[in-house]
Amino acid sequence: MIAEKKIRYFYYPLLAVLLVGQSVCAEPLDASVSYQKNGFTFETADNNFKMQIQGRIQSRFATPSDSQPTALDDYTSYSSGGDEFGINRARLKIKGHAYRPWLKFAIEHDFVNSRLLTYTVNVEKYDWLKFKAGQWKFEYSRERSISSGGQQLLDRSIINRIFTIDRQQGAAIYGDLGGQDMTSFSYWLGIGTGNGLGSNRNDGGAPLYYGRLQWNITGKNFGFKASDLQFSQSLKANVAVAYSSNESAFTRFSSSAGGQLEGFDAGIANQYKIDQYNIDFALKYRGLNAQGEYHEKTITDSAQQDAETDYRGFYVQAGYFGHAAFEWWPKPLELALRYATYHETDNLLDEKHFERAVAANWFFNGHNNKLTADITQFDIEQVALGSVDEVRYRLQWDLSF
Repeated sequence: MIAEKKIRYFYYPLLAVLLVGQSVCAEPLDASVSYQKNGFTFETADNNFKMQIQGRIQSRFATPSDSQPTALDDYTSYSSGGDEFGINRARLKIKGHAYRPWLKFAIEHDFVNSRLLTYTVNVEKYDWLKFKAGQWKFEYSRERSISSGGQQLLDRSIINRIFTIDRQQGAAIYGDLGGQDMTSFSYWLGIGTGNGLGSNRNDGGAPLYYGRLQWNITGKNFGFKASDLQFSQSLKANVAVAYSSNESAFTRFSSSAGGQLEGFDAGIANQYKIDQYNIDFALKYRGLNAQGEYHEKTITDSAQQDAETDYRGFYVQAGYFGHAAFEWWPKPLELALRYATYHETDNLLDEKHFERAVAANWFFNGHNNKLTADITQFDIEQVALGSVDEVRYRLQWDLSF
């Protein structure tokens, strides 16, 4: 049964290609095929049909482990985990529009874990009012919204696991308001099942609601992507605030669907109520990219007389292409730094977690072909046990085609 399910998901993207292709070929059309930065592109002369197919392979070496330690026991066994080498991600992305340029679609399939990650239909006729439905990474925080192929460091920070609402099935409205000056704002408002990837229902209680309001300080929404590859001659900056609330059996979400944070038992329908908010910023200027987020999250457990557990955390990171200041610096080379921490408070533990990372990126062809190396130090502090730390080394080649 499991094998049949995996095979079925494997063919979903191919089925989408055939369906779109059928609509394109229903009538004789003047069409062209080309290779662009987003993959192989099939496009009609009238621009009413367009489909881009892109593959991606991410190979990685890590020592002594590729995981992020999340509890004290992880640190005691970290060094004995063993070196890891293999394909970390292998994905197929399909996106484009059909019938009209503003009627868009997107699909992303994960071959490593045999699962369909993203599938959306987008109606984007007006800049100020757009709509989409399906399954995708809800635009709650900048770090999670940035594709894993467009990141500045190999992975997202340690706070992502704690605070992300990740991929959900649902619907949202979004758009850009104002002009090309400091009155420019972007917004996202959506509702989801609140049970994570692959779930098309909630538990019968409150679904997941989220909203994000972003002030485009310098007059333009420059999207979710790290590194100033365009070497921006004028400052690009934005700041955003987001809020999310839901009730479910889970206390965290990831690309593996719903799960539990440390210290929480497997839940039942609507056992855990989560309220959280986030403030983030980003800027780019002449080879410099900086971004950061601050999060707060409260989990209320109805099975424990509405006991509350609070989390607070933040990260800041920056990357810089040194050739902006030094002629001898290779143009494809970017150095990046990150500091992240979160604090967990409950009745059993009083823990603080820390991450300090340094990375180097060599861009052969932007984010589509890059080599990244990083060194990360993880620390955990407990009031009773003191501090423990571990260091991880990794090398990764990320190739999109």
